[in-house]
Amino acid sequence: MKYWIDRFEGEYAVLEDESRNIHSLLKKEIPKEAKEGDLLIKIEEGYVVDKETTAKRKKEIKDRMNRLFE
Repeated sequence: MKYWIDRFEGEYAVLEDESRNIHSLLKKEIPKEAKEGDLLIKIEEGYVVDKETTAKRKKEIKDRMNRLFE
């Protein structure tokens, strides 16, 4: 399963899954380097950050914003 980190609220990470459902997860259960906007992938041992997909999505958003405000 894949989850986007929407935001952090206190001890929790608020995640959005592929079906746009919202979940809360303790921050200690995700990688320490995880940031808002990162894609997490659930694996048997826990969660990992998909750095490649995260970077691609952030670039797409930045490009859209640039086109919008040109």
